[in-house]
Amino acid sequence: MKSSHSVDERRKRIVEWVNDNGHTRVETLASQFNASEVTIRKDLTALAAQGALIRQFGGAVPAASSRTANNNSAEMSSVTSTTSLPSTSFKTEASSLASSELSNAIGQCAANLVTPGSKLVIDCGSTTSAILPYLSTLDDLVVMTNTLSTANYLTQCDTEPTVLMAGGTWDALSQSFQGSMAEQLVSAYSFDIAFIGAAGIDVERGTTTFNELTGVTRAMANAASKVVVMASAKKLLHKMPNLELGWNKISVLITDDTISDSDKTNIENKGVTVIVATLNGE
Repeated sequence: MKSSHSVDERRKRIVEWVNDNGHTRVETLASQFNASEVTIRKDLTALAAQGALIRQFGGAVPAASSRTANNNSAEMSSVTSTTSLPSTSFKTEASSLASSELSNAIGQCAANLVTPGSKLVIDCGSTTSAILPYLSTLDDLVVMTNTLSTANYLTQCDTEPTVLMAGGTWDALSQSFQGSMAEQLVSAYSFDIAFIGAAGIDVERGTTTFNELTGVTRAMANAASKVVVMASAKKLLHKMPNLELGWNKISVLITDDTISDSDKTNIENKGVTVIVATLNGE
């Protein structure tokens, strides 16, 4: 059995590794520290709760303060050594980090709506997956999903929920199960909350998409008492032809603080509660 000292030492080294290397996947850390992926996930959950790093679906990124310090140090070093290095990589990395941090903030706000014993259905999508690390502290959850990666993540949690998997036909593009069989299975249950993503958002109509794979999402919405859409504000810039969920089907929109006041007001006027997530945890 591992001593608490060895666990603390490993977690300290994990934080150092993530701070030095940036976004790191669970399997990479498992290999680096000769530990199982289950153990690493538990480590990341504990470290995220301490604020030592930011838990991200599939891995972790440095805490903002640590990353900022590292970036400042790296930039000072590069300026001292040379002035010819392109800034594109720094801008790309900063943009990626900011995007992942905003997704995590949206995920945390979404988890605040969940209580122990809740019955949830979680749709596919990178933003909806941001809720997963924050569900690990809640007991007696029942969660249905149409995504293998979400089901796999939940079954590795210390407080493993009852996981229900939608069947159907595997869609490689969305990395989820779709089709009439999936719709029928979802419709056979009732849920407290459905967490839904969005490829695009139309202020006047609701969530939109380019494809016609809307059946499972609509079934999830119809089977839930509350429908929560999780989407970054940049999705308001995506104009897509197919309506997925009209505002009359949506209870809450959780987005980030780049949403304009006018868009926020217009959506609220549709009867939707808009929750604005910020990096400060608001």
